[in-house]
Amino acid sequence: MQVYKTRAKQIPGSHFHIVHKRAFGLHSEIKKKSKRRTYIRSAYFKKDKIFLDLFWHHLFDKQNWRDRVRRMKLYDCATELIQNSHFKPNSTIDPNKSTEVLHRFYGVTANNELFCVQIKEHTKKKQKFLISVFPTEGPVER
Repeated sequence: MQVYKTRAKQIPGSHFHIVHKRAFGLHSEIKKKSKRRTYIRSAYFKKDKIFLDLFWHHLFDKQNWRDRVRRMKLYDCATELIQNSHFKPNSTIDPNKSTEVLHRFYGVTANNELFCVQIKEHTKKKQKFLISVFPTEGPVER
């Protein structure tokens, strides 16, 4: 597993409203640059668009507020990883839908905390979506 080292740090704070304001502010800056759906370009996928709206829907499906905050704190790191990482992800075909592939990229924040970014790719439509960001534990290889 290759790990991308980001320059971005986690968003500080432990309360939902503080972290949400900062994370959604970063999302709004990205949204201003696109005309329709919010996206960023991925270095690994040869500058293909990665759509970001599904992340927010998936995030608010979570019942646990602490889990939401934990994931939102890594939003800035996740966008940097997607835009700059050329490392090969761990890719698996979704067991529930054979037309979808799940890609997992691993990164380390500026504070040396390991995290994972999960991207879903529709093979028929050739679209990619950011699904999830979460902290992980395990060996770090650079």
